[in-house]
Amino acid sequence: MNVRHNLGCGRLVALALVVASGARADVRAGAAVVDITPTSLPVIVNGAVLSRTANRVKTPLSARVLAVADTASTAVIMIVDSCLLDRPLLDEVKRRASERTGIPASNMLIAATHTHSAPSATGALGTDPDSTYVPFLRDRLVEAVAAPLPRLEPVVIGFARASAPQFTALRRWFLRPDLVQCDPFGNPTVRANMHAPQAGLAQVTGETGPEDPALELISFRSRDGRPVAVLANFSMHYFSDSDISADYFGLFCDGLRARLEPEPGTGRPPFVALFSHGCSGDIWRRDYAQPDAWPASLRIEDYTRGLLDLAEAALRACPHREADALQMIECRLTLRRRTPSRERLEWARRIVEAMGSRAPTNQVEVYAREQVRLHEQPTAEVVLQALRIGEVAIAAHPCEAYAITGLKIKAASPLPDTMVIELANGAEGYIPPPEQHRFGGYTTWPARTAALEVGAEPRIVEESVRLLERVASRPRRPWAWRAGPAALAIRRLAPIAYWRLNEFSGPHAEDEMGLRHAVYEDLVAFHLDGPDRPRFNEGDTPNRAPHFAGGRLRARLPNLGARWSVSLWFWNGMPPAARGVAGWMVSRGGDHELPPWGVHVGLGGTNGFAGRLVALVGTGEPIGGERDIARWTWHHAALVCDDTALRVYLDGRPELEGPTPPAASGRDVQWFFGGRSDGEHNWEGRLDEIAVFDRALSPAEVHVLAARE
Repeated sequence: MNVRHNLGCGRLVALALVVASGARADVRAGAAVVDITPTSLPVIVNGAVLSRTANRVKTPLSARVLAVADTASTAVIMIVDSCLLDRPLLDEVKRRASERTGIPASNMLIAATHTHSAPSATGALGTDPDSTYVPFLRDRLVEAVAAPLPRLEPVVIGFARASAPQFTALRRWFLRPDLVQCDPFGNPTVRANMHAPQAGLAQVTGETGPEDPALELISFRSRDGRPVAVLANFSMHYFSDSDISADYFGLFCDGLRARLEPEPGTGRPPFVALFSHGCSGDIWRRDYAQPDAWPASLRIEDYTRGLLDLAEAALRACPHREADALQMIECRLTLRRRTPSRERLEWARRIVEAMGSRAPTNQVEVYAREQVRLHEQPTAEVVLQALRIGEVAIAAHPCEAYAITGLKIKAASPLPDTMVIELANGAEGYIPPPEQHRFGGYTTWPARTAALEVGAEPRIVEESVRLLERVASRPRRPWAWRAGPAALAIRRLAPIAYWRLNEFSGPHAEDEMGLRHAVYEDLVAFHLDGPDRPRFNEGDTPNRAPHFAGGRLRARLPNLGARWSVSLWFWNGMPPAARGVAGWMVSRGGDHELPPWGVHVGLGGTNGFAGRLVALVGTGEPIGGERDIARWTWHHAALVCDDTALRVYLDGRPELEGPTPPAASGRDVQWFFGGRSDGEHNWEGRLDEIAVFDRALSPAEVHVLAARE
């Protein structure tokens, strides 16, 4: 039975919710694999800026299908070895499959694995669809929807999670502010880009966001314990393989089948593994901060074997239970695309006309052609879905989201065991969070691969969470972190303001003391790894911190007179030899004239005290510390001002001392964290756990704040 609801989206369809109170819901599942390897070679392959062809098959391609049903309805999940599958193609597949099976099209979730070594089913950048392969693929996908239905059997369900940080990492990094690059339109907008550290770690200041290291697995077993199917999900873009290949996604599925069902029984359906793509828009396998972690000669087989070891261990320890509910909802949103201005469109048309009928041969031609297409297609229909099976949930969207987007959805989901599948039911390109658009790079350049409006990401997150609320029949979880012992120690010292800086986005930084929220400026990225000694958050939740890349945190506080203290953790990403001051991290008022009551503390550069703490007090000369501070390491700093001196502590020990600045004038005082009021030499790196006190802390209290107790 299909029913309609109004959740503020365009169109929303739900399959019936079945809840069994104290009884089994009779949930059944079945799975199948359908071969989609091209039968005619060569084929066009997409996944790069320009088109290429392949004429050899290294590993076969598959459409792996899982059907889940109860007494009222059936839901189908299909994971396809393809780079991209656009919505019109999949809508046609679903329509034909629905006519054949009777399953509503809205009950079908079809997603691409995002292998970059499969035939082109959808045009992207400089690559057009392979006209021979697309009809073949369409027919095979229609067949695949029906393939698992004869294999449905009663099952129990389990959810397993393994942490795999060594298998995924950020590939998008900040360039130094003096090394901004130009985009294809000739504008100097590229402050961040993919694989930027390949030019050298001295050229970059740090990652632009967090990773999501969770390898998640939904397991289906027969009631006698036989493995039926596993749906895996991981946030890692692709490994990169040669010729036609299912990449590590296919190797993982084959490897898991060999481990869980080494000797398939006769007369029963074989076990099937599926591997879906998590939010991986800014993710790859190489950790550029640890260049020796994976050798250049790492083989895809070795990488996959490591993931399989984690998955097998997690599944063997995973409890399974009866599923008491099944529900699926689909919502269709209409979003704007970022269409070109009149001037850009005229520029693009001149280039496209000069190209004639030939394909693009360089990046400028690719993006010129994309501007014309965006002008002709100013909106997009975006399909979102939520599926609940017992106490396990799946959210699906058609974009390439950054890892932070998946973390947002999972953090707010009413069901803690939630998987986020991307590139599902369409291919609408990268959706950076709004603040990330300011940093540029090819995931922000307008094209069909990154065209949606700047506000698309928060809207997709919000609608996805609403759908999850609907299928779970309960409200979202609040985005909150329970304070661990280090955070509680700060609270016990009674600061007048304490900003933990755990936010997923701006503009406000919440004051843990409840009174004085601060404001993030633009050019700040959110939710990266923060300090963790001892734990700032209770349980397994990691501590988080923002990365300042030209922006600051501003706060207006009461005039504290001559007795005050500031405690914070800092992580510098700027090479000290790159400019006069590596960066200012704390500033009390003052402009470039530095009035007598100004106080500024940061990290020295070529002007002196390179790589060491440096302070300016009033109009005096710079005062520097003695200890070198390595880049990309967390340290604690405390500024303690009383009637006799300003003292700056590094990691709980005295580092430098200067005169007491005059008390600030006025009732309130502006403070900056991550820069000064003049904006010169703003901080390039992370700050966290900022606390301000209306008294001079004792050396013993500083020792506690530095987590050295």
